[in-house]
Amino acid sequence: MDLLESLVRSEALRIAPPGQVFWYTSGTVGPYYINTHFLFGGPERAGELLAFIDAESRSADFHARLQERVSTQLASDPGYAGVIDALAASIRGREPGGGVDWVSGGERRDWFFSTGAALRTGLPHLYLYKDGGALMAEGNLLAPVEDLRGRRAAHVADLVTEASSYTRAWIPALRGRGGDMAVSANVVDRGQGGMAVIAACGVDAEACLRVDGAMFAELHRRGLISAAQHAVLADYLGDPGGAMRRFLLENPAFLQDALGSKDERTAQRARMLVEKDPYGLREG
Repeated sequence: MDLLESLVRSEALRIAPPGQVFWYTSGTVGPYYINTHFLFGGPERAGELLAFIDAESRSADFHARLQERVSTQLASDPGYAGVIDALAASIRGREPGGGVDWVSGGERRDWFFSTGAALRTGLPHLYLYKDGGALMAEGNLLAPVEDLRGRRAAHVADLVTEASSYTRAWIPALRGRGGDMAVSANVVDRGQGGMAVIAACGVDAEACLRVDGAMFAELHRRGLISAAQHAVLADYLGDPGGAMRRFLLENPAFLQDALGSKDERTAQRARMLVEKDPYGLREG
């Protein structure tokens, strides 16, 4: 099973039905949604793992318990195993200057994939936290680590958009301890400039799949999306703001229904759109 098929089957990639778009957290809209961590067995199983991470990520035996869950999924889920194998191959094939010392992953969703990549490559795993902390897996237990002088990481991430987490947190966490990030292996590149940002930091970056016109054309070729959906996606890639402005002006009931939705999250995002007016609807 290839990554594109796995994304669709697991609902990690969702394409809006004709005449609809998705609400994003920022109060904007778009024709597709990516939850890369759903590759871990689909929404329900991925949600269970995320809840476990949220509750236990600071426990001394967290690594052993997470590794057990990841190992079980690798043995039973060919789609997830294929993604992990691709990440491991990327790391093995791009180890400059004699290799890397460990696999690192950033809190929280990176750990869905970095833990598996560490298992597949036989490298130790380093957990990087949003507050700047770093814990190294030593055997089955986690221990704080501050001195990484002379050591280099292969960092695994689930999704790259603008790479703000890399520049704000993950690279500084390593370099601030005297270490470095030699390789960046990512599951999905959203094609919004993040890979170039990582490369500009001196890190050899690669992604298993890039969100672009070729990917959406392949979805259409396989019959996974309709011609109408493909047209909206192509329009969005070329001009995201303009495409969604045209959609909202041509489908006024979409915004009105969202404003009156009983789902408070949807209603809140719709109100945010009206207040901020990112698409210049008042001019329309």
